[in-house]
Amino acid sequence: MMIQTQEPKSPWEIVNMDWVTALPPGGNRSYNSCLVLVDRYRKTPMFLPCHKDETAMETAIMIWKKVITHTGLFRNIISDRDPKFTSALWTNLHSLFGTKLSFSTAYHPQTDGLAERMIQTLEDMIRRFCAYEL
Repeated sequence: MMIQTQEPKSPWEIVNMDWVTALPPGGNRSYNSCLVLVDRYRKTPMFLPCHKDETAMETAIMIWKKVITHTGLFRNIISDRDPKFTSALWTNLHSLFGTKLSFSTAYHPQTDGLAERMIQTLEDMIRRFCAYEL
């Protein structure tokens, strides 16, 4: 079943969100993943370096500190069915804030297409950067 999403009327109202995992550890904290958020209004990406094993709580705190404090609350988040986003914590947070979490399906990943396209671009850039020989 394909979810119907309304077009946003303002920036950061509707956000696509997905993960890039299995990256080579980098930075002073050895990040090995990246959370990709894409504003559906402006098609603007935000990349948050993180660890693959971060909990739902750690992910929620990271999004709050690094994104929501600057953009305001999202009205809707579109994501795949990652266990972090299907957890009771996330369900309760969305209920508390009056926001909506929509899931793409395995048979219709285009629903989260904005994030998927940004991930392809990011992975291509990382591959080219890592393959670059000085």
